[in-house]
Amino acid sequence: MSESSAEAVADVVQDVVARAAVASAAGVAGWRRATGIAGAAIGVLAAGAAAGVAIERMTVGREIRRKARLALDSAGPYGAVRGTPGKAYADDGTELYYEVDETEPDPGPHVSPRRRRLFGRKAPAPVTVVFCHGYCLSQDSWHFQRAALRGVVRTVHWDQRSHGRSGRGAAQTRDRAPVTIDQLGQDLKAVLDAAVPDGPVVLVGHSMGGMTIMALAARFPELIRDRVVATAFVGTSSGRLGEVNFGLPVAGVNAVRRILPGVLKALGQQAELVEKGRRATADLFAGVIKRYSFAGRDIDPAVERFAERMIESTPIDVVAEFYPAFTDHDKTEALTCFRDMPVLVLAGVRDLVTPSEHSEAIADLLPDAELVLVPDAGHLVMLEHPEVVTDRLADLLTRAGAVPAGATVSGYGTTSSTARPR
Repeated sequence: MSESSAEAVADVVQDVVARAAVASAAGVAGWRRATGIAGAAIGVLAAGAAAGVAIERMTVGREIRRKARLALDSAGPYGAVRGTPGKAYADDGTELYYEVDETEPDPGPHVSPRRRRLFGRKAPAPVTVVFCHGYCLSQDSWHFQRAALRGVVRTVHWDQRSHGRSGRGAAQTRDRAPVTIDQLGQDLKAVLDAAVPDGPVVLVGHSMGGMTIMALAARFPELIRDRVVATAFVGTSSGRLGEVNFGLPVAGVNAVRRILPGVLKALGQQAELVEKGRRATADLFAGVIKRYSFAGRDIDPAVERFAERMIESTPIDVVAEFYPAFTDHDKTEALTCFRDMPVLVLAGVRDLVTPSEHSEAIADLLPDAELVLVPDAGHLVMLEHPEVVTDRLADLLTRAGAVPAGATVSGYGTTSSTARPR
């Protein structure tokens, strides 16, 4: 970002949060006047950035862009992979939705090309791979990895509380309790008890999902020791998220950190009006999502729209509820639970949400971990460069002894840059 554009972004950020703060004190009429601006501000949060606005000039008419979005919605195949549904219940009664993809029967000598590509000719060991998604996403964010592993190894995909098909957090709606990363770790334990009551487990977490795994380890270290045979941390952090600048200049970051908590609280109390604002600013919203989700310029438009739909589906009050939990997140000590197992730490080099330096810090504490930094990749690296992520996950399963032989994965996404392993 050039100095002039950085200053422009800072001005926009300060203007957005200042106007939203004024609106929060102006009653309903003020909220109606500021709906579009508040929607834009929350669009930033929903993209996972928590701050900052990137505005691109549009050269195509709004109606044409609207029709293009509808066409992508109807034609895009992403997120259509479904498994056997199940429900778990958190300790506060929240209904947690998950799906299970079982392995195919032992094919004997007739191994499918997909299985051979992933793991050679032998059938995999009875291990379950549990995928945990990030903030404002859903289990569908693992679309490419799920398609590649489908039928080859048993997998569980679940939606975090208040996300996807899971129920709204009971403690939040009933008791007005704050969301915590510790609570998400408890939720993961409930899913494991319901969907994987016994047998070896591989845990895979992206962003907030990786933090959820760390919280599980902090609360249930014996479960990690006894049952988890490998772990993958993708684009995540063990703490110090309050120091992330999201690619903004100092002035913009300071303005957001000072005002945003109060603005978010107020916006969450005016959810219906703000949701209208998000819809009215769909073009700006799409530009923000692209900036903070992807790094490359040649992303499949259907993939971009897929990410946009997931993020749009997260209600504004959920965005507001979860945001404070990240500032408090610190699970550095819990990482010691993963020292005696194969670990993959993978991140996009150009991730503005959980910068790759946070992944490097995790790898420094786990000296036997494989660190993979993917050039030209942003926060949603598993959608931007799916074949790299799937290939490294296949290798992780091999190193964990879950499968007999690893092989390079191909054919499950667009060609990406070569990953740089440590």
